[in-house]
Amino acid sequence: MTDPVRFTAQRGIARITIDNPPVNVTAQPVRAGLSAALDAALAAGVSRVVLTGAGRAFVAGADAKEFDAAPVAPHLPDLVARIAAFPVPVIAAINGAALGGGLELALACAARVAVPGATLGLPEVTLGVVPGAGGTQRLPRLVGLAPALSLISEGRVIGAAEALNLGLVDALADDPVTAAEALALPARAAPDALPAPAPDPAAVEAARAQAAKRAKGQVAPGLAIDLVAASATLPLAEGLTCERETFLSLKTSDQAAALRHVFFAERAALARGRAGGAAIDTAAVVGGGTMGAAIAYALAGVGVSVALVETDAAGAERARANVATLYAEAVARGKSSPEAAEAAQAARHSYHVGYADLPPAQIAIEAVFEDLAVKKQVFAALDAALPETTILATNTSYLNPDRIAEGLRNPGRFLGLHFFSPAHVMKLVEVIRTATTTPETLATVLRLTARLRKIAVPAGVCDGFIGNRILTRYRQICDVMLIEGALPAQIDAALRGFGMAMGPYEVQDLSGLDIAHANRKRMGWKTKPGIRYIPIADRIVEETGRLGRKTGAGWYDYDGAKPVPSAAINQIVTSESSRAGITRRPFTDTEIVSRATTVMIEEGARLLEESIAESPSDIDLVLVHGYGFPRWRGGPMHYAERLGLPEICARIEAFAAADPLSWALPDILRRATETGRSLSDLARKP
Repeated sequence: MTDPVRFTAQRGIARITIDNPPVNVTAQPVRAGLSAALDAALAAGVSRVVLTGAGRAFVAGADAKEFDAAPVAPHLPDLVARIAAFPVPVIAAINGAALGGGLELALACAARVAVPGATLGLPEVTLGVVPGAGGTQRLPRLVGLAPALSLISEGRVIGAAEALNLGLVDALADDPVTAAEALALPARAAPDALPAPAPDPAAVEAARAQAAKRAKGQVAPGLAIDLVAASATLPLAEGLTCERETFLSLKTSDQAAALRHVFFAERAALARGRAGGAAIDTAAVVGGGTMGAAIAYALAGVGVSVALVETDAAGAERARANVATLYAEAVARGKSSPEAAEAAQAARHSYHVGYADLPPAQIAIEAVFEDLAVKKQVFAALDAALPETTILATNTSYLNPDRIAEGLRNPGRFLGLHFFSPAHVMKLVEVIRTATTTPETLATVLRLTARLRKIAVPAGVCDGFIGNRILTRYRQICDVMLIEGALPAQIDAALRGFGMAMGPYEVQDLSGLDIAHANRKRMGWKTKPGIRYIPIADRIVEETGRLGRKTGAGWYDYDGAKPVPSAAINQIVTSESSRAGITRRPFTDTEIVSRATTVMIEEGARLLEESIAESPSDIDLVLVHGYGFPRWRGGPMHYAERLGLPEICARIEAFAAADPLSWALPDILRRATETGRSLSDLARKP
């Protein structure tokens, strides 16, 4: 194992290089090595120290795995303070990412030189903590209160050019180490002698408003704002003490644990794409509507040439227009230039009527509407038109991919690829293994999704896969609460208060009540045994024609875009209770949240039992990225572990005693509670 910190000295200049691949996090061996290197610089009597990183990172932050353990010396704040007070200038040569603790090390230096492609930031709030080694106090002293508030409370990461404009770095250079060795030191006070920033109450209030909007329910952003604001009034030493106390109190909090859980789950999901498979350079997409055009645009964005297939010339022109709209939106957002957008459309997109003249493709993705017969026709045509080695993928949300694949020449190259809309924006994609999907096919598709920077979650075949299956049960239990005494607006408000992006009835109005209605009909819910059928949603569609926002009325009335609780809907709800002989009762927000979250956990446990999901963290990723479950609660399965599985079992048993058609305790939860083992340990692997 190589030394994580290297020291050399020549011509009176010491060079300290942090080399802890892959991203040089400040784990304890790095901190110890850095302390020893500073000792060596003193002993060598150098006149300048250059601090840099090996590889493509300066220091990309702390080792988040250490957050669950007691701090071990040497501590990062002590090293940062030592650099700030070092008897000779220390210059940061920022060769790549300088994030979190890495930027705090750089802030303690007398000056900073960055490579033009470097990224800098203090993203600690995204992990539920605040900077803990001086970032909230030193950054505002260097760049001013307003920029520091924006960077720290939002966890924003910026490029080197913006950092130069802010005064965060002193110079840009392709060879930052050489430039740092020759840099004329700026005419300003030593890092810890810089004056406090000027107070800026307007910037503080703006930051609080932004945090309330972007990070509702999260604790760390507000505390970060308090600390940055305090830098204008507190002496540095006192501000650093407050910062450290805040960091230590947050790092063991439920929110920090949840955010770390999601962070590591995301890293594991992206790592799946590095496990093998072949590179994809050519693709066909069938269906140029909203979904198909977005898939084609996303593929082209990573350099894949895409043939988009429609049934007639008019459809092909609509597909071309849909793709052009996505490029125009990218230009309007500043994500592309008009010239680059035009060049990408010309070079990477082609449009085809039918399958006769399709160019060979390494993958073909179907994105037509949810009809089994139509999808089977599409794949029969693709099977005949494309090489037998072409991977075939269906974007179905609910239909059985095994049925869709029937009759293919080589069913081992077939799977489901369930993108979430809009496909070029949403990070989540469920990758559905059929009974015949080969490991090579799965590995190649996971490699492609990683290239697309998607969070890919493998799933087995069942109705709705992971996300929509849990969503179905969640909606059913919310409907049970409706018929027992709650109202739609109350349920939505309670779940928003828990942290969900939207309540279930707001979501249905947005997506369209007819979609869920069609799925209930397809699943035969009215006559399905073992299901407590609640007819309220079906009555709304069938008797009133209210389909949601697209018809101007659904679960809510609408005053423009604003949803307004509907007296007509409340009347249908209460009348259905009477028809069922149910005496309505009041519900508290706490009970609503308890039932709704517990049913997600219960259904997630069944997905683990059936090997539909590979791990609890995969379920969490699906719910966080696809269904608005609050990231800072970690997903339903992490939330269950934090609450305690005995508590979850007790809830389910109590709910089942009152409503046995809607609830039953999964065996995996019972076994986990009895043995003290985790759900991850007990999950059956596919």
